Amino acid sequence: MMRALQAAAPWGPDHLTIIEAPEPTPGHGEVLVRMKAVSLNYRDLMMINGMYGRGSAKAETLTPFSDGCGVVEAVGEGVTRVKVGDRVATLFFQGWISGPPTLEKAMTALGSPIPGAGRELAVFSQEGVSKVPDFLTDQQVATLPCAALTAWRAMFEDADLSPGDTVVLQGTGGVSIFGLQFAKAAGLRALITSSSDDKLARAKDMGADHLVNYRQTPEWSKPVKAVTGGVGADFIMEVGGQGTIDQSLKAVRIGGHIAIIGVVAQGGAGINPAVLISNAARMQGVFVGSRDMFEAMCKAIELHRIEPVVDKVFPWTEAGAAFAAMAGGEHFGKIVLEF
Repeated sequence: MMRALQAAAPWGPDHLTIIEAPEPTPGHGEVLVRMKAVSLNYRDLMMINGMYGRGSAKAETLTPFSDGCGVVEAVGEGVTRVKVGDRVATLFFQGWISGPPTLEKAMTALGSPIPGAGRELAVFSQEGVSKVPDFLTDQQVATLPCAALTAWRAMFEDADLSPGDTVVLQGTGGVSIFGLQFAKAAGLRALITSSSDDKLARAKDMGADHLVNYRQTPEWSKPVKAVTGGVGADFIMEVGGQGTIDQSLKAVRIGGHIAIIGVVAQGGAGINPAVLISNAARMQGVFVGSRDMFEAMCKAIELHRIEPVVDKVFPWTEAGAAFAAMAGGEHFGKIVLEF
């Protein structure tokens, strides 16, 4: 038998339990992975509260977590991508290998609708795992599938950024901190916002060029314009949702790019089409990326020796406490559960 986390109706952290289940066996083209760590995303918090889409709220139970690191323990017939003993990351979309997103690919996300990585042993398609840089710890690898890839895709797949460009990163959660690390590796100028001076100080130590406390300066578009000589930012990582899109539209340069990040930014204020037209900006929704993007990102991480920021680590059996920390906004970077 093996153990797994299970969220169940009527939902909420109090209904997140540990269950026992038979050890799975890999079939043709599948691999059995012993999980070493998983990382939390805001999406996971919504899942355990029964609020996440594509059927999770309608299900009676689900196994959370898309982002994990583990070691291949067994392989089924026909497996060629990995071998027993390889350390791998789970891919957020098990079926998005390359090319543009489609509804079919989007329906292969771990956690919902496919059971997630929150279990001691899990079977995945060989297409849904990828080998990872050796220098990273298991905890660090577990942060890559969603937050890191979301930042990577937004900045280097969707936006046309060049060295010396200015990027604005909202907050100090996982996506934005990865964005800061990628920006510095790529020679970009980074401005980061936060409500915490302590977190801004940590961001400065990581290379942030400009800092804005949005509690003290709610109209943070003004300092963005100031540091860019009135031109505006080339790129904005929009993760704030309510109340921030208006400032992003004011802060972006003519022809600039605003990346709308996942479930975090939903519920934002209405967009004024006149403002969007007047600055000819591009707004694009981002939901993670493909395996090809993930593997390109890992090459860059290895080349530049980028180490993900793991702020808090909990035993996987204390997932409820980890979600409480996330809900309270206590973290800088990522929160990880360790098996």
